[in-house]
Amino acid sequence: MNNDIKSILVSEEECQNIVSRIAQKISQDYNGKRLLLVCILKGSVVFMGDLMKKIGIPVEIDFMKVSSYGRSTTSSGSINIMLDLYRSDLPETDILIVEDIIDSGRTLSYLVDYLKLKGARSVKTVTMLDKPSRREVDFTPDYCGMEIPDEFVVGYGLDFAEKYRALPYIGILKPEVYEK
Repeated sequence: MNNDIKSILVSEEECQNIVSRIAQKISQDYNGKRLLLVCILKGSVVFMGDLMKKIGIPVEIDFMKVSSYGRSTTSSGSINIMLDLYRSDLPETDILIVEDIIDSGRTLSYLVDYLKLKGARSVKTVTMLDKPSRREVDFTPDYCGMEIPDEFVVGYGLDFAEKYRALPYIGILKPEVYEK
């Protein structure tokens, strides 16, 4: 798998430093609140696992599975909720949606509005990576690990065709791998 990586964009150590920085800010901002981390499956699992360990206040976790991609590398434009969030305590809950990467912004923009309509007290977002050059809607994450160039990245939970998620770093995938 490492032979498919053009270059390492974010090392394993840099990933952990980013998570620590974000966790510290979240801990300050949500101190005294009921925080629910909502992990967007599957790509965000690694990021959320590390993030929740470093947040210094009590957190609850839950999961949603949402897709705007098929088997290609471009967004389909439609948002499909395959695993929804069902909780009766949303009016007392501050939700922080945990995402691995923001591209067009459509998915997170939709989810923020959707969870507010379901009655959450507040809804904010955190992402490990952001590609603002690809944005198609007006959306800015509340917490961001780092902005990256418009490259196809894998590792640290991010995949291509369900491969590369277990890489401990974030790498740029060689174009010949995904342009087949």
